[in-house]
Amino acid sequence: MSGLVFDDEQGYADFATFVARARSAVPGGAMRLQASGSALAAYVGVLPGRGLMGQGTVVGLRVTSLAEPADLDTTVTLASLTDRLARPQASGTASATLSVPPTTVQAGWAAMAPPRSGWEPVGSVPGLALVAAAQDGIAEIATGTTEHAGAAAVADLRQRVWARLTPTTPTVVAGGAFAAYVLGFLDPDADCTVFAQGRWTRLSTTRGHVLLR
Repeated sequence: MSGLVFDDEQGYADFATFVARARSAVPGGAMRLQASGSALAAYVGVLPGRGLMGQGTVVGLRVTSLAEPADLDTTVTLASLTDRLARPQASGTASATLSVPPTTVQAGWAAMAPPRSGWEPVGSVPGLALVAAAQDGIAEIATGTTEHAGAAAVADLRQRVWARLTPTTPTVVAGGAFAAYVLGFLDPDADCTVFAQGRWTRLSTTRGHVLLR
């Protein structure tokens, strides 16, 4: 396909912001682009899971409208997307079309397809409470990581911090709050709706969704 055509330049810019936020959170990460008709679902793995069932996986999802129907399902690096998104700016021209990187990558989280239906609402959580949980976790990891800490120690600390439940009703995994915060999905003045379906939990706002397994 020649590219993904967004509704307008603002839609293109919003998608570029989402990619930039995702890459800031996961510098070496990837994004799954799944287009069907006039909708583009963009998934990014924020936190890795454990074991065969991927327990603890946290994935961000943003759905964007397209001006032209598309049929696509590919996973590409955030670095390659960043490069493609920067090209119109580098040439001094505005564009609402994204040229999809041709090189694909494998990502364990991308193989786990979350359900598209059957979600049951279980409550809502104030956005401000999730912002606080994310900021507290970030601060704890920053202060708990010494200069000489090895990669394994850092990964263990991150896993412990983000596996905790938030002091909210209903409770959510702190890693979900972290993903919603770093991806720009949270509004401190608005609630985040919590859904459940089988092994999955979903945090949803008007800006995007976070899927937790």
